[in-house]
Amino acid sequence: MATPLIEVEHVAKVYRMGDVDVHALRDVSLAIADGESVAVMGPSGSGKSTLMNILGCLDRPTAGAYRLAGEEVSSMDRNALAGVRNRTLGFVFQSFNLLARTSALENVELPLLYAGVSGRERHRRARAALEQVGLGDRIHHHPNQMSGGQQQRVAVARALVTRPRLMVADEPTGNLDSRTSIEIMALFQELGRSGITLLLVTHEPDIARYASRVVVMRDGLVQTDRQQEPLVADVAAAVAGRP
Repeated sequence: MATPLIEVEHVAKVYRMGDVDVHALRDVSLAIADGESVAVMGPSGSGKSTLMNILGCLDRPTAGAYRLAGEEVSSMDRNALAGVRNRTLGFVFQSFNLLARTSALENVELPLLYAGVSGRERHRRARAALEQVGLGDRIHHHPNQMSGGQQQRVAVARALVTRPRLMVADEPTGNLDSRTSIEIMALFQELGRSGITLLLVTHEPDIARYASRVVVMRDGLVQTDRQQEPLVADVAAAVAGRP
């Protein structure tokens, strides 16, 4: 059997708040295979954001083990975690996080700039990523010249440009209308078919239906973990206003 891309074993996360220990995660174990699309859900305070931060190598667990692509990352320092993020992960956020005075092409080039990639190669890969998300004719547009859906596509292209194995999306449709949300989920499903693993944190059951697996968190624990037949994101139906 192939090694899972993500392996979490008995992970806990405790924050010290004054004299009180806050248990954000309690003994969480799960495995995610290459190419899976997993929606993580739960109410505020359930631990879903903490789990996302650990799986995205933005934070470290207090206890337990986390292996990403077979590499133990739970005890790495900040610099080592940053290296893993640059090699393996792409991030998409609810608020897009684009630089306002910078073109789409330059926004997408940023991760490659930080990685020391040459200017010519940055330009080539950023243009290819924007074409992949359907924005090949918008590469010189600034965020204020784009719709919310187009801005999120730029954010997806920025996450793709480093050729990640895992895409972490935190409420990626939270600022979008229903039709545009379906368009973004269709894009994610297309990326999934190309082999990218998707970890989607959402509070919207309608969005979670597009994933092949749903993990529900409550009180720092995995309450349920179930496979499902994902709903296919039908852009044509969304454009026509059909359900």
